[in-house]
Amino acid sequence: MNYNPFILNGKTILVTGASSGIGKSTAIECSKLGAKLIITGRNEQRLKETFELLVGNDHALLLADISEATGIDLLSDNLPQLNGVVHCAGVSKRLPLKFIKEESVSELHKINFIAPLMLTQKLYKKKLLLPESSLVYISSVASSYASIGSIMYMSSKGALNSFVKGLAFEVSTMKIRANAIQPGMILTELSPILSDDDKLKDSELYPLGRYGKPEEVAWAAIYLLSDASKWVTGSILTIDGGLTLR
Repeated sequence: MNYNPFILNGKTILVTGASSGIGKSTAIECSKLGAKLIITGRNEQRLKETFELLVGNDHALLLADISEATGIDLLSDNLPQLNGVVHCAGVSKRLPLKFIKEESVSELHKINFIAPLMLTQKLYKKKLLLPESSLVYISSVASSYASIGSIMYMSSKGALNSFVKGLAFEVSTMKIRANAIQPGMILTELSPILSDDDKLKDSELYPLGRYGKPEEVAWAAIYLLSDASKWVTGSILTIDGGLTLR
């Protein structure tokens, strides 16, 4: 019996921020389940490395900086109609309140909140989102889990979560779904540089005793992209090893 509600055969999926970390892993894992991938990012070399790891054929690579309107236009002008989008592009920056400057806030919100909003608007207006498509946004438990220096990042991800809920309501008439995933600390090549001792101490904050892996977030994205979640929209899925239980 080959029944699998998580299969992605026949689905065309756009993954932003696919050159590294969660975006890279999401693209690879989706390709293993039969999806046709369109991957995008700003770093051409790393994006090509991701592309080479995709399973199957008919995938596409589009270099674009979606934090700029010109990048969104370039990307949308070269896209087919989509069954799903996973928005992984984002940045993190920590600054205590007394060191925050307006330009730092604007830049972080531009990438983490405004870019996914404006890209989604462009895809919607150009009718590139097929009925019953699924939109997935990578947020963070930092949206509601405070720490010193987290104000800018926390607020940008909080805004993203609110956007997802409003979006889910607006696009429901087309049976389009929108959800977010908020992970805890994920071990990627772009994770903050910590000593082994610091990593061990920090990971002890997690009831499950470790940081997450990129593929564990990717598998959650696959659930939200697949037919297994056809009655799920407006949800913020927390994947944090139990961190926010404390």
